[in-house]
This record gives sequence, structure tokens and C-alpha cells, in this order.
Amino acid sequence: MLTINMMSQAESVAGQGVGSAYRELVNLLTKYYPDQLDIRYNEFQSADITHFHTINFSYYLAALNWRRRGVKVGYVHFLPHTLDGSIKLASPVQWGFKHYLLNFYRAMDHLVVVNPVFKDELVKRYGFDADKITYIPNFVAKSSFYKMSEPHRLAARQENGLAADDFVILGVGQIQKRKGIDDFIQLALDHPDIKFVWAGGFSFGKITDGYETYKAVYDNPPANLTFAGIVDRDKMNALYNMADIFLLPSYNELFPMAILESFSAQTPVMLRDLDLYHAIIEDDYIPAVDREDMDKWLIEFKENPKRLEVYVDKAIAASNFYSEDRIASLWLNFYQGLVADKEK
Repeated sequence: MLTINMMSQAESVAGQGVGSAYRELVNLLTKYYPDQLDIRYNEFQSADITHFHTINFSYYLAALNWRRRGVKVGYVHFLPHTLDGSIKLASPVQWGFKHYLLNFYRAMDHLVVVNPVFKDELVKRYGFDADKITYIPNFVAKSSFYKMSEPHRLAARQENGLAADDFVILGVGQIQKRKGIDDFIQLALDHPDIKFVWAGGFSFGKITDGYETYKAVYDNPPANLTFAGIVDRDKMNALYNMADIFLLPSYNELFPMAILESFSAQTPVMLRDLDLYHAIIEDDYIPAVDREDMDKWLIEFKENPKRLEVYVDKAIAASNFYSEDRIASLWLNFYQGLVADKEK
């Protein structure tokens, strides 16, 4: 039995996809491999593999100093340039944090990315060894995110102040510039006949890029825009089900858990058409180049809702591809391979 030490503070801050990804992985491994993997948590001691999910400074010091640590695995949830538009710090502090992030990744024996594009970025932009980077996609459990019955879907709408015949657009994520929240707000202003709901808040508080501007809108939104705040994960399935379209207008991402959650709930997905999505969910979503494109799609689907049926089918297919059992086997083989290579 392999001992896997999970080092994470991902769930200490609510409303982050990193925490969702961490919880899904831990639940997956304990469910599928209780007799093959001994999962431990935040133990500063030896293990076959120490898997770092967050970049806490205490973890960095431990990674540098542990002598009997086994294989150190770093989970890459973001890269230096993806921080732009998320948090706003004084320039020297921002530069220092990005430098620290790269040093943290370099302290690892191996890195795992959730998008193959980020492997290329690490190699070409930052000089990492491609042989020490593995791509394993995110996933969500269908026991948590699933298609609800029509009565339950309508009940979710009623609980959120929505009518049965409302055309509803859902956005999910932290309220920050990088997430494309400006476009989401403007679309709500341009379409008073459509209901917009954003689930997420200011997880980074006042250091969020654009905090004062967004907080003003958050506190006084247009009549057709609801900010639900940070929603407990066990309540998110109802929000995906009550929506006609899940819209994520982000300018850069890795592989958002919200996309997979929406797929699993069989809700059509519209995304800003970023290159990174082409490598992982090509043709599974409604592509929008910019806000004007999003605007056109919303008009089209509101007037012709049956056209969304094809994207429901695409959501189902994508969810099946990123299934639990397939991803579980990838992780087990990955862990076993690392230990075998170390023993050679």
C-alpha cells in the first residue's frame, strides 16, 4: 500500500475552485482505492508521495528540507501570468509572489497540470522539464452534480426568486476582472428581459483586482442581476439545474471545476473561446469570441430555446468522458509509476 500525504489548505478559503478540485480528488481516491492507497493529511513526515495542493510557505520550507519525504508532487492550479486580473498587490509584492510561485514548483520532483496547454507554458515560458510534468484532468462526482427532476428544478428557481418561464444565465467564480465579470454585468444591462445570476464572491477580499468597482455593483446590481455570494458546494447543483445556460466569460483559466459541474448537471455551457479549451473540451461548448458574440448567442437561444438541446447532449458526452473511474485509474497509475521510477 502506498502512503499519500495530501498537503493542502485549499478549503480554508471558501469559494475557490482549488478547494473543489482537492475535495473531489480526495473523495475519489478514498472511494476507489481504500486498499491500495493510505491517504494522510498535512503530516510533516515521510510518505511514499507528498502531494502539495497549495503553495503555503510552510509547505515550501518542508519541501526544501525534508530528507525522507518520498516523491514530491506539486499540483499546478495557476501560473504567474494567470494571476493578473485576479489579485492586485503593490508591484514589488506581485513580482515577489510570482517569483515565489515558480520557486515552489521547482522544489517539486514532479508537477501535475489540469490542462495540457499549461504544460507547454511551463516548458516554453518558464523552462521546466517536460518529462517532469503530467497532465491529469479535473472531474466531478455525478453523485454531487446531476440532472434534477423538473419539479426540483422549478423549486430551485422559486427559491432563487425566478419564474418557471424566465430565461436564466448562470455565472460561477470569484468576482474579479480575470473572470470576465465586466462582460457579465454589461450583458445583464443590455438584456433586461433575461435573468442573470452570479454565484461567487470576494474570496481574496480587498486585494481582489477591481474590488471597489465590483463591490459597488455587487451591493446595487441591476434588477435582473442577482449576486448569490459564495454558495456552499452542496447547494451548487440546484443552481446549475435552474439555469438555461452556464456562462463563463473568463479571460484565462486552467480547467474550471464549474465547467465540469455544469456538464454533469447537463446544463449547456457558453465560454469565451480560449485556446486552452480547444485541447480539452473542443466542440462541447458554445464558443464566444467576445461580449458581442455572447450577446448574439443569448438572443438566438432565448428566441429559439430548442437549439440548446444539442448542447445538452454535448454536456452529457463531455461529462461521460471525464468520468470518475477513468480519472481514478489515471491517478493510481501516476502515483504507482512515480514510486516505481524512484525505486529503480
